[in-house]
Amino acid sequence: MLGNRNRDTAPELLLRSLVHAAGLRYRVAAKPLPKMRRTADMVFRPVKVAVFIDGCFWHGCPEHFVMPKTNRPYWEDKIGRNVQRDRDTDNRLAEAGWLVLRFWEHLEPEACAATVIEAVAARRQEVEASKHPRKIS
Repeated sequence: MLGNRNRDTAPELLLRSLVHAAGLRYRVAAKPLPKMRRTADMVFRPVKVAVFIDGCFWHGCPEHFVMPKTNRPYWEDKIGRNVQRDRDTDNRLAEAGWLVLRFWEHLEPEACAATVIEAVAARRQEVEASKHPRKIS
């Protein structure tokens, strides 16, 4: 397991490249919340958007995950804890006002990038609107 990358995987690099090409800037492998020991793959801190690209094996993709035949109890526990940690992370970030975007590694990078770009743009508009509220006369 030491040989498995926890950042800079091919799906991450491709998504980051597409989002960067669209003019967005972000933090890589950063903690969205200072006291949280977990990192997101991409963090847009000013608009509170956290992006995760989940590997099909390590995060139990319902479409592609196949449980290993050897040492099955270990893997059931390991993958189950990963999925549980993902849900806990999502909940903690949502409670703090963050938008969490999760993508499976097998999804089309262009579609994922479009989702990220739209979400960040929408959150930017919300932030700007809250800074300059309209006066109703």
